[in-house]
Amino acid sequence: MHRRVYRLSAASLALAAAGALAVGLSAAQAADEEKSGGHGGHGRTVDLQVLAINDLHGALEPPTGSGGQLVHEHEDGTTETITAGGVEYLATGLREAREGERRSVTVAAGDMVGATPLMSGLFHDEPTIEALNGLGMDIAGVGNHEFDEGWEELTRLQEGGCHPEDGCYAEGREFEGSDFPYLAANVVFEDTGEPILDPYAIQSFPGGVKVGFIGVTLEGTADIVTQEGIEGLEFLDEVETIDRYTAELEAQGVNAVVALVHEGGFPESTAYNNDCDAAGPGSGLSGPIVDIAERTSAGVDALITGHTHQPYVCTIPDPAGNERLVTSAASNGRLFTELDMEYDRRGDDIVRASVDGTNVVVDREQQKAPDMTDLLAFWRELAAPVANRAIGYIAEDIPGPGSGTPESPLGDLIADAQLAHARTLDPETDLALMNPGGIRADLTHAASGEEGEGVVTYGEGFTVQPFSNTVNLLDLTGEQLLAVLREQVSGANEAAPKVLQPSEGLSYTLDMTRSGAERVVADSVTVGGEPLDPAATYRVAVNSFLAGGGDGFATLAEGTNPVVGGDDMAALEAYLGEVSSEASPISAPAADRITVVE
Repeated sequence: MHRRVYRLSAASLALAAAGALAVGLSAAQAADEEKSGGHGGHGRTVDLQVLAINDLHGALEPPTGSGGQLVHEHEDGTTETITAGGVEYLATGLREAREGERRSVTVAAGDMVGATPLMSGLFHDEPTIEALNGLGMDIAGVGNHEFDEGWEELTRLQEGGCHPEDGCYAEGREFEGSDFPYLAANVVFEDTGEPILDPYAIQSFPGGVKVGFIGVTLEGTADIVTQEGIEGLEFLDEVETIDRYTAELEAQGVNAVVALVHEGGFPESTAYNNDCDAAGPGSGLSGPIVDIAERTSAGVDALITGHTHQPYVCTIPDPAGNERLVTSAASNGRLFTELDMEYDRRGDDIVRASVDGTNVVVDREQQKAPDMTDLLAFWRELAAPVANRAIGYIAEDIPGPGSGTPESPLGDLIADAQLAHARTLDPETDLALMNPGGIRADLTHAASGEEGEGVVTYGEGFTVQPFSNTVNLLDLTGEQLLAVLREQVSGANEAAPKVLQPSEGLSYTLDMTRSGAERVVADSVTVGGEPLDPAATYRVAVNSFLAGGGDGFATLAEGTNPVVGGDDMAALEAYLGEVSSEASPISAPAADRITVVE
């Protein structure tokens, strides 16, 4: 299957369109005319374009640190890091990609909202929905983070209306909701089995072209979101759900089907432009999406995916043995995927062999979209009194998880902050553990606004820790604590380990040459400098998400003598205020509490 490795410039597109107009046709109409053999675009195939993003996470402003970077691979195999992202640039890129296209649709594969920076999160993600409306979003599938504030809040984001507690944020300005439908085919009410939102949408185009889009989130969503917001809901198998609605669409005469799947994979290379199929179809991708793609009905023409925040355009054979594209555009609006294909009007289906996919960089050299600039200015002004307050000072970048090692400097810093808060509630607290997925960005030394270098603002802290969890205390036996550490690398987390970030007081060896739970070397675990005692009781601080057993840590939900503490962001703010000042900024922790053997 061929994939384009370059794009026509906007200027070239304009010249092509001008040439077509000279004979009374738009560029797209001219292409239709050529395909139809000069019969007014009524031939067998016409062009179709699908533009896709995933895992935006409310990154409206250009994301900083590693969250705003991409790896570019040169022809000689060398790589460089480039910066990308920001909805002002994303809007421009999408609009230029649509130029000259008669049949174009823009879609998303989940996590547009949730885990968002302060500009969006402070206003319950209304700014992100308004930005997506401005981007021309047509259809979005749900992801796990769409449920961060519960399914009823997701419904409000689609239907509109002011927040039930905070109300409207500006006088005379009521939130109107999304201009596009959210799809949740595999999220159903337990008592009725009916989807909480539409399972699919049919997009119609000129010439009788119809394409069905089915949206699903990962079946394991219930394990990684706060339970209160999904009470009464059930998350069904992705493949069974997609197959069911593919058949339903085909019964309506809609044979062209694209699945929006909020589950993903891990490419062999992190470079966004790496050839995923260099060693053959299906060779360059691993992870849950591979099994899903291999089993999903051959009636689905492409899978647009997300969740793992990785960039890829890969070929995975469908159950009939036909090549099928599986794509992901990383995260934070750094890329968008452009899928170009032909639609066979005689068979009412996409010509599978014609599907080309390209991940396009949202570079910051292009012109900003003025309407997006105005939208950001409106919300930035509302957020400024909270966002710009200084809460700490750093002497250098403090990177979070994803910086190359299981333990990160920022993870240790946050765990220490939670331990300090816990000890104000119970001085006997032994240690704290922080889930890596709850750390959404790095702390960067460079100034992000007018505050100056090295200043950590509340807005930056909120971007790092946006979930508004509480810091909870619980008792675990030494045996249970060892079980928690082993759950990092076994069971649901064996394929993709979730290494908890440790506070001071905990150390151990993680031997990655072993498999499963045995990767945690039991006799290496120490608490407070003493070997772990399986029969002893330890006081442990974790956030409320982990305390409920989130991220596959079922043993934490068995903890006893619970105490609910304060907000985790408030704990970080208090800790930074204690350990740093303008005259004495803190350096990045050494991240040496876990000894890793590879």
